[in-house]
Amino acid sequence: MLVLLGFAMVATFMALIMTKRMTPLLALILVPTIFGLFTGAGLGLGDMILEAVGQMAPTAALLMFAIAYFGIMIDVGLFDRLVNWIVRVVGHDPAKVVMGTALLTAVISLDGDGSTTFIVVTSALLPVYHRLGLSPVVLTCVAGLTNGTLNIVPWGGPTVRAAAALNVDAAEIFVPMIPSLLVGLAVVFVFAWFLGLAERRRLRREDPARWGRPEQRFDADSATSGGKVTSAGPGTGTGGAPGEPQPTGTGGSSGSGAGVGLLERTEAVTAAAEGPDLSDTALDPNRDTLRPRLFVFNLVLTVVIMGLLIADIVPLAYLFMIGTALALLVNFPNVKKQAEVLGNHSSSIVAVVSMVFAAAVLTGVLTGTGMVEAMSQWLVDVIPDSMGPILAVLTGLISIPATFFMSNDAFYFGILPVLAETGAHYGIPAVDMARASITGQPVHMQSPLVPAILLLVSMAKVDLGDHHKKVLWRACIVALVMLASGVLFGVIGIYS
Repeated sequence: MLVLLGFAMVATFMALIMTKRMTPLLALILVPTIFGLFTGAGLGLGDMILEAVGQMAPTAALLMFAIAYFGIMIDVGLFDRLVNWIVRVVGHDPAKVVMGTALLTAVISLDGDGSTTFIVVTSALLPVYHRLGLSPVVLTCVAGLTNGTLNIVPWGGPTVRAAAALNVDAAEIFVPMIPSLLVGLAVVFVFAWFLGLAERRRLRREDPARWGRPEQRFDADSATSGGKVTSAGPGTGTGGAPGEPQPTGTGGSSGSGAGVGLLERTEAVTAAAEGPDLSDTALDPNRDTLRPRLFVFNLVLTVVIMGLLIADIVPLAYLFMIGTALALLVNFPNVKKQAEVLGNHSSSIVAVVSMVFAAAVLTGVLTGTGMVEAMSQWLVDVIPDSMGPILAVLTGLISIPATFFMSNDAFYFGILPVLAETGAHYGIPAVDMARASITGQPVHMQSPLVPAILLLVSMAKVDLGDHHKKVLWRACIVALVMLASGVLFGVIGIYS
């Protein structure tokens, strides 16, 4: 009976949130409560759930202060110089622009909020893509891949959910996975480079007059001085490609209308190199929260926090508490301003932290009523003994399609606890199962169930199907590489 009730509860929870009949917050609270009453737990449910709430309090504290800290760093302008530098360095070389997209997305993704990341990246770089003629699908592909790979940071969604569902420390999941994360990012940057090279070849093929060929390159400086081009071969002095009809006109310093066209292209390239207009975005250069004189302090503080995070010598929740307090105190000495800045991020904090505490209802009922133990025992009887030792690896493989077709809430709170309890029968630690479960995130972030990816494609005006054609197979490769490297580094074990 417990097995049937357990699977029915998970199925009901997943169905309600996937069909959008109920928000995850409400489903996490109401569905387990109803099924818990069917088990005969009665008023004992309260004690089970409060015990789970106490176990999840450190995770909720980590989320609250990590979101606040990185939100403050964006407010004060810590990342503005990096954005401006990237836009300036990439100039109008397609390969560099695409690589810059990956780098910028990686840095902004540290705040753990996909929506904020995509707003900043799209606002900063989409005008450059349009002015240079690059495909916006490349932008969404690279941004989605990079953000999905970095979505495993401990203050992001999946790692926190896995930690909450299995009652393990988020740092214990994430820190050993840093080498696998770096390997995954390296694969993402390789994909970005080859996408950039492909765009460069396409642009040269479609518009050789603008992008040049080995024997003819467009020189912006000469174009602005007279509409000419630098040429290494005969028959190219007018600025057009051989055999290309020449425009007519009365303007132009050389008596050729080609100079006008070249000048227009030069202005477009120059505008792209100068960078986009970021007004009314998270990187608005005129926002009143900017603190340019404190840039060095904020940079050093962030580097120290990242170092302590990797060293794992201070609990992450307390680390970000101290970091947030210092960031507020130094950047905003005025008490009213401190409250205002925190209030600006309150909606993000409340949404995530409330989800963690609501998850305590589901995990409390699963554990307290004995459902998860009964379900795992049933799975032990079903899974062949030969596959038991590799259950962690199988969990990673399952997470790739599962988190694409269902939400993180459904997978981490509904499926993972059962898999982890099953793995325990084969001596597989819960933390190994948690690490394996987060490797599917590069694919998950491309799911239409993820609001952030819908925001990205809508801002870039890209069809979701076109985005999926370019990104999904690459995301699968990144996820498999992260899983394989986790096994190779010994943080996702195979137990005999």
